[in-house]
Amino acid sequence: MTPQRPAILLADKWEDYQVLDSGDGMKQERWGDVTLVRPDPQIIWPRHGIAPGAPWKNWDGFYHRSEKGGGKWEFRRPLPDHWPLSYAPLKLTFKIHPTSFKHTGLFPEQAVNWDWFSARIKKAVASGREVNVLNLFGYTGAASCAAAAAGASVCHVDAAEGMVKWCRENAALCGLADAPIRYIVDDCLKFARREIKRGRRYDAIIMDPPTYGRGSTGEMWKLEDHLWTLLTECRELLSEQPLFFLINAYTARLSPTVVANLLGELLLDRGGQITAGEVGLPVASDGKVLPCGIYGRWEQ
Repeated sequence: MTPQRPAILLADKWEDYQVLDSGDGMKQERWGDVTLVRPDPQIIWPRHGIAPGAPWKNWDGFYHRSEKGGGKWEFRRPLPDHWPLSYAPLKLTFKIHPTSFKHTGLFPEQAVNWDWFSARIKKAVASGREVNVLNLFGYTGAASCAAAAAGASVCHVDAAEGMVKWCRENAALCGLADAPIRYIVDDCLKFARREIKRGRRYDAIIMDPPTYGRGSTGEMWKLEDHLWTLLTECRELLSEQPLFFLINAYTARLSPTVVANLLGELLLDRGGQITAGEVGLPVASDGKVLPCGIYGRWEQ
């Protein structure tokens, strides 16, 4: 298999979300009718046409970094604890909640991956096939909801109980409260090993491994030490005719080429096609592209 490496994929089909502006280490985003300004380590360019250090305008919430680590939100007007945000192309709705660690519970750039695997799941289901999807490090479950909405049975795994609960809430917002989704709070590597012993198999695997992390009972996860081990366990979980294998990553320690090489080694005997590259979001103010991580895809 010779990996194909396309240019950056843009999540440009959003109606309810938009990156309005970027620069000086910050991004200004519209989440429905709420405008938030948050730090982004990728944004080392100056703001377009504005003097360095000039104050940001037109925001409802501003996340201030602390020199000691972390930070806190400043709000100009009372905001609800959370609010819904819809992705119209797939008819999905998610709960948005500004957290103490600057995130909102959703990574909008991942819409390009939802679109990609949803099409493949729908095609397989239309042919009469049952599709089982495993989503590891599933976070708040946007990918799990997208897969379930496309017709798959989904196993959603995350070590954080709060994230798994959030996934349930997102599923309900998407009209998927009764969909075949298993919600699992567990260490992903240990769970994969138990699934192998139980004889379970999956037609597709999605994973979004962190650089560092802890399992549900305190197990340490370090990307460089444990990713290949997890991938080899996941290979044993694939069905005889798998549809796809998707890896997302936000760490600078991985490049698209590294992810493509990993998938190539992992699935050398399966044939298929590998693509890898970046995902990003368009910036409305000046047409820049905000890079938001990398992906690697294998498909049969």
